[in-house]
Parts: sequence; C-alpha cells; structure tokens
Amino acid sequence: MRRIAIGCSMVAMLLSACGGSKGPVTFTEDVAPILYSNCTGCHRLGGSAHFSLVTFEDAKKYAAANAYVTRNRIMPPWPADPHYTTFTRQRVMSEDDIKVLEQWVAGGTLPGPDDKLPALPTYPVGSEVGQPDVRIPVPPYRIPANSVDKFLLVKVPFELPQDTFAALIEFVPGRSNVVHHVNGDMVKYEYERKKDVFAGERILDMVADTATLLQAYERLALPNDDGSYPVLQKSVVNYLPGVFGQRYPDGLGGYRLPRKGAFLLNDLHYGFTNRDEILDSSYINIFFSPAPPNRPVKEFQLGTLGVAPVEPDLVLEPNTVKTVYSRYTIPADISVLTVNPHMHLLGKSFKGYALQPNGDTIRLISIPRWDFNWQYFYTFRKMVRIPAGSTIVAEGVYDNTKQNPNNPFSPPQQVSDRKGSMKATDEMFQFIITYLPYMPGDENVSLETNGR
Repeated sequence: MRRIAIGCSMVAMLLSACGGSKGPVTFTEDVAPILYSNCTGCHRLGGSAHFSLVTFEDAKKYAAANAYVTRNRIMPPWPADPHYTTFTRQRVMSEDDIKVLEQWVAGGTLPGPDDKLPALPTYPVGSEVGQPDVRIPVPPYRIPANSVDKFLLVKVPFELPQDTFAALIEFVPGRSNVVHHVNGDMVKYEYERKKDVFAGERILDMVADTATLLQAYERLALPNDDGSYPVLQKSVVNYLPGVFGQRYPDGLGGYRLPRKGAFLLNDLHYGFTNRDEILDSSYINIFFSPAPPNRPVKEFQLGTLGVAPVEPDLVLEPNTVKTVYSRYTIPADISVLTVNPHMHLLGKSFKGYALQPNGDTIRLISIPRWDFNWQYFYTFRKMVRIPAGSTIVAEGVYDNTKQNPNNPFSPPQQVSDRKGSMKATDEMFQFIITYLPYMPGDENVSLETNGR
C-alpha cells in the first residue's frame, strides 16, 4: 500500500506540473494566447512569414512543427543568448509556454470553447513599428531568376511641405526573402539650390552601370543646380534580415528632415534566387518627431571596414574552423544604446563585450548559434555605460567545413572578406555600436518604447 500511495503522489505532482489538474490543453484557452503573444506578429495575413497561425485550423496544421521549433529555440527567431544580456522587444518564449504547445500536440490538438478565444492583437499595416506619417515607394526592380547577387545604387527623392524632424526612418522590403540588406544615407538640399529633386535616373547597377562614383551621382542628378554637392547625412535608413526599426525615447536620436531631399540607398543588395523573375516593390516609412533631437546618436564599427582590424586576417581555408577578433579601446566614456553583429553564411558564433581598465567585463551580446537569416539591431533596455580606456572586443567563429549546412560551396573553398565585399558568398566580420557621449544618469534611462 505504501508503494501505491507514493505512485499516486507522483502522478498528482506530474499532473499539477503539466497543467493536468485544470483539464486538457485547448487552442482557445491555452494555445491561442501564446501564439498571439509570440508568433502572429509575423504569422498572419499581411505578415512577413509565409503561413498563418491565427485560426485553430492554421495552428493545428503546424502544431507538431511549432512544438519542435520552439523546443529547439529556432522560433521565435532570437539568436542572442537571453542569459548573457537582455534587450528591448526580446523574442524569447518561456519554458512554460513551450510545454503548453507540446502538451497540445500530445493531447490531440483540441479546439476548446469558442467563447474563450482571445482577440487578435492589432498590428500595424506595412510596418514593423506603427503607422507612419509618410510612406515613400522605392523604385520597383525586377530580379531575374538564377541571378547572382545584385548591388544597386538607388535614389528615393522626396519633397515635404516644410522642414521638419523624424524620430525614425524605416525601410520595409517588398520581398523579404531576397532583399538581403540596405545601407542608406540622406541627401539634404537647401530649398532654393535644387529645383527638381525628382530629376535624373533612380536605379543604377553598381557593377554594370557605373565607372566611378561621381559619374553615378551625376546620372542620379544628385548635385545642386550649380554643380555643387549638398550635405550627405550617413546611415539614416538601414535594413538587415529580420530587422525592425528602432525608435528611441523622445530627444534621443532622430533626424532633421529638409523640405527637399533624397534617400540614397548606396547598396540595396538582392540575394540570388532560383525562382522565376520576381518584382520587388519596397518602400520607406517616415515617422515624424514633434521636436528636434537634442542628443543625436553616433556609431562606429569594429572589424571589416571599421575602426579596428580583424585579427588574424579574415581568410577562411577549406575544411577549417577559425576564430577571429577585433578590439578597440575607446578614448572617452560612452553610453551604448544598440549593437549589431554582422557575419555571413560561414558564421558559427559571435560574442561582444568590453574589458574595463579595472579588469571587469561588461557583457554586450552573445550569439552561440549564428543565423544569417536573422540579424537584428539589438537595443538594450537601459543605456550601457562603458568607461574611457575600456577595450571593446568582438569574437567570431567561422565554420568553413562541409558540416556547415549554410556553406555556399561544395566542396568548401577558400573564402575571405575581399576588402569589404558584401556578397553573401564572401565573408564579413563587423560589430556596430550605436552610442551617445556619456552623461551622468544615462544608465538609468529606459529605452523601452513599446514599439514606438
């Protein structure tokens, strides 16, 4: 009898731990709240994912797959290790929620009472951030089938009723499966010095159509009417796979917008595709700010094309795993807002941290399993102070073996950075730091903005 009593006690404990005491797991009562909180931002009609998880029928169809990818931390996509550092808008599902999805599959994917289905959240249309004040189409481009990487120089002109301010400028890809990245600047005209900002060509192939950069700028009609050049503000609109626009609290970051101007996408990179020719129609969203930024953000990058070299050289021999570093000692105190690690297909892991003069370590980011398809701008929940004299260190591990499923070459070939080549089949190693000069109290400033 003692043995039976212990057995019953164990069953009761297991049922309690698995939610058995409240009854079977159902879609409307248990699963839908989890999916609506973690998945349907992308997995819905109009979202960036290729299938929906909104309805019971949708969720049941993919139930086993969802249980697998969440258990293995493949979805929701969040490569950064949440135990190393935490960030705003972190996409990390709890262990309890993962267990519920597994129990739903094990219990037969029951629908549940209709009146228990929660309301689907309201999502912005055509944006990952919110409702923009202005939307400007990027000139459409036809991507041929079986093409190699395409690098375009694109002008996106605009004219506004008056000079104003922007809190955020967001690039939204029309075809997220082939738009690899965008680095974009802003051309700022004095109103009387440029009659027609819409004149000139809009798209140039950076390999086939241009001999020199100045010739390209002339074909795009970037100069003022008198032949002089306007102000060019760097790094205003950028995009990487999975990136959503980051809006900082009022007064931090943002841009002065001229009445007449143009966004200069100095490399709109399309990856190759084996599908039939497709048309990409991307666009740029502008979110106005009621006041000018009183603390414009700055940035620098370690590694490829950055303030500190890659050591040793980023030359990856076939059938090898290699670790590289980049180190930079900062001359003054800074407050870090956002970090962005960058590697290509051979990336295996990434870690960034700062070594203070007193020997202590400031954790910045760890990505134990690099994923080329998800490269976020990771924003801290509060600004991170790094004192003068600290050395920021980036560590990257590359896997150029046949065991790497993302290796673009079979058999493996020598791969390098080719002096900053942005082709996906070449490599890069970068750690981009977005920061402010430190002011007392920065470490207490929240960067949580609820998506806006």
